Amino acid sequence: MGGVKKRPVTAQEKAQARQAAEEAAKAKQKKSVQAKPKTEEFRPKILDEDSALNQIRNMKAITLYAVARALNVPASVANQFLKSLEAKGLILKVGGFSGHYVYKLNLKD
Repeated sequence: MGGVKKRPVTAQEKAQARQAAEEAAKAKQKKSVQAKPKTEEFRPKILDEDSALNQIRNMKAITLYAVARALNVPASVANQFLKSLEAKGLILKVGGFSGHYVYKLNLKD
């Protein structure tokens, strides 16, 4: 039964020097990595509902992702917008499943 043999002194010194160099490199990387400021502004909600409705009126199928793409907002904001329109009675669900619904305008004649 053997064990790990003792390393020569020169090998130990080289290992210590290598370890010290690695730690210095890690410290240097941590200093150089900084948070970059965001250049794009996040719009949390749709500011002008009337212009958004005008864009939606021109669409054949009103879906969550089509509205998000047309209004240039995230899908979560578009979903909130569609739910608010549905609560007001401006649009109706006509199909879809599992969160992927299709809406139509509720035309009041």
